[in-house]
Amino acid sequence: MKQCLAALGIALLFFSVAEAQLSSTERAYYQDWLKTAARAELVIDSDRASSAAMEVLRREIADYRERFGNAREDNADRIATLNSQLSALGGAPAEGEIEDADIAALRSSLNEQLNTLRVPRVVSEEAHNRANGLISEIDRIIRKRQTKALMQRGPSPLNPEHWPEAMREISGAVTAIWNETLLRSGSDTTRENLQNKLPLILGLVLAGAMLLLRGRVWAKRVGEYLRQFGSRGSAAWGFVVSVVQVVLPFLGVTLLVQAVSVSGMLGVRGSLLLESVPQWAAILLAFNWLGQQLFVSPSGEALVPLQPGRRAELRLLIELLAVMLVLRDLVVQVDQVENLSSITRSVVAFPIILSTALLLVRLQRIGLQRAKNAALSANKLVRGVRRAAYGFGVLSPVLAAFGYIYAAEAIIYPVVITLFVVSSILIVQRFIGAVYALITGNPEAAKDSLFSVLAGFVLAILALPLLALIWGARIADLTEMWSRFLEGFQLGETQISPSSFLLFALVFAAGYTITRLVQSSLRNSLLPKTRMDLGGQNAIVSGTGYLGIFLAAVVAISWAGLDLSSLAIVAGALSVGIGFGLQTIVSNFVSGIILLVERPISKGDWIEVGGMMGYVRDISVRSTRIETFDRTDVIVPNSDLISGTVTNYTRGNTVGRVIVPVGVAYGSDPRRIEAILLEIAKAHPMVVMNPAPSVVFQGFGADSLDFEIRAILRDVNWVLSVRSEMNFEISRRFEEEGIEIPFAQRDLWIRNPEALNSAKPAGTQPIPSTTFEKPDANDIGDPEGDNDY
Repeated sequence: MKQCLAALGIALLFFSVAEAQLSSTERAYYQDWLKTAARAELVIDSDRASSAAMEVLRREIADYRERFGNAREDNADRIATLNSQLSALGGAPAEGEIEDADIAALRSSLNEQLNTLRVPRVVSEEAHNRANGLISEIDRIIRKRQTKALMQRGPSPLNPEHWPEAMREISGAVTAIWNETLLRSGSDTTRENLQNKLPLILGLVLAGAMLLLRGRVWAKRVGEYLRQFGSRGSAAWGFVVSVVQVVLPFLGVTLLVQAVSVSGMLGVRGSLLLESVPQWAAILLAFNWLGQQLFVSPSGEALVPLQPGRRAELRLLIELLAVMLVLRDLVVQVDQVENLSSITRSVVAFPIILSTALLLVRLQRIGLQRAKNAALSANKLVRGVRRAAYGFGVLSPVLAAFGYIYAAEAIIYPVVITLFVVSSILIVQRFIGAVYALITGNPEAAKDSLFSVLAGFVLAILALPLLALIWGARIADLTEMWSRFLEGFQLGETQISPSSFLLFALVFAAGYTITRLVQSSLRNSLLPKTRMDLGGQNAIVSGTGYLGIFLAAVVAISWAGLDLSSLAIVAGALSVGIGFGLQTIVSNFVSGIILLVERPISKGDWIEVGGMMGYVRDISVRSTRIETFDRTDVIVPNSDLISGTVTNYTRGNTVGRVIVPVGVAYGSDPRRIEAILLEIAKAHPMVVMNPAPSVVFQGFGADSLDFEIRAILRDVNWVLSVRSEMNFEISRRFEEEGIEIPFAQRDLWIRNPEALNSAKPAGTQPIPSTTFEKPDANDIGDPEGDNDY
């Protein structure tokens, strides 16, 4: 209390000093703010107000904060002008120095104007910060209360002693509602009201019944009529018809509820419950719509790939989950009307929680077929959400059994609603894709287009606030995040806000577009008319691109309000860093520029550098990523590609040569071998005939006659496959022709066989000195076993 009064006194003292510079309207508004802030501090210190009262107080403070936040930027341009004028006058004279009278008068006038303009900004800044602090304290108190209520442990619903009391209280609540309805319907006032409003009531009942019973049929007929004009938009029209099939019955239920309300037959309790009937109908109809749309797919592939026998079960599970949500809301409404005890609340809520958990567990156990189109079915997303639902479905009944009813409800029912929201996002994404396919005339665009993917991403982003509310976030929390987002953040002396970022993006995009247009003009119009070679033209075009992007970034930063004077400090620090430890990085950077300008290698080229062979997948200003044939990524610094030796197998074209070495046994006819190998080479479809393949007799090897097939391939990327297929064909043809492929053989000569004799036991025969000679080629495979050794 004393701190609040002291703060109020300081604020009033400051206000009295600045009162002369504020207008009457600003003065009155600031006085109201001081009173509101002092009241809020008293409420926060006492911590006795209800959460609803604190929410009202928070909204009031938020309005003040928004106005003070806008006032902080008032007169910013005028203040900047005055500061520049004062800077032009130079520094104030030192003590004892005499300044020219005209300059002194001008300096005094400028300072007076500057102080007059600064006071409202200073006051607004102080009030804005104070409002921020008060809002943060209120949010912290409310969140603390919510956490305490969520973790509050009540009586266990599994205790049989609580069941009779709960049954008596529920029976009493139902009896009270019934008796109140009978009493109200039997009164003379109700009869007179029915007589006076009978035509209106009958009209509402008739219209509601027709919409409820025939609305789906009417919507279906309209859809069949629209499909007569073409089958391309069947998916889009089917979605619209399905939505109409939900809206018409909902309107019917609303009209019936309005008829009962107009009749006045229900009492206070019944009227309060009747207000929730349209909400319950909306839940049931929405989940029924979801169960149908999950399996509707003109392309033949549903969002949830299930066997036809399981689809009916899944629809039943979805509709039963909707019933559980309605029953839970019914318990909440009865609790608000009758103020049920904690025992009754736990006993009644537990069966609904348990049933919902069992439905979620069963939902997870339904097996999904493997989807052919993962983008359309979102198979991974569906599986992940189902696993999470299974985990929460097991956890919630356990918490409820131990008395944590509110915690269990805060987990399991948001899971059900989240499943509905995620599934609805997938359905709406499919509808947007169908509309896009209808507009473009491309049926495949409904599931494979980038537009459909971006639409799903946008829908997911838009659904985040809804999911946050479902999981217990307050609307005030979302508005606070949005206001903080709009306010931006401080970066040095500059305030970065979404508006400044948007301005930066627009200016940079414009500069980037202009740069690309200039590059296109240089590449296609100006440079081809010169005598400059193609490499020089590419260098000028690439250099123009880098320069244009740099200038676009500088101009965008300036227009966005960022201070470029700090770049000098950054440049100085970078120069020191480059001088001591960034030589390699700078070398790679320059090498990357050279690679991008001269283009000795390009993406997709098959190269060999430093003993590594693979395909170029990405070229950046620092390094190049190469994918080897065993599917591993190798990051090669650009300086190695510039200073080292690089072999590019596919530069300019993909034509290349394959060499297949073959060895045959001595005694084979070389000309016959040549003819066979040449026939195999010419028969392969990847071998070109101009120049024609050739067979080279390399010479007489240690164990074989060595030949080579040399052929030019249409695509050198298939060299390994071609070599393998030729080897298979060579093996088959040699086996048919009886041509032998030898294996290496060696002579074994023992220098001192007597050393082996001394190690033998007594009575054994000595080993004679023997020399093993290489067998003759004619003796290999001798069936008589008379080989000479």
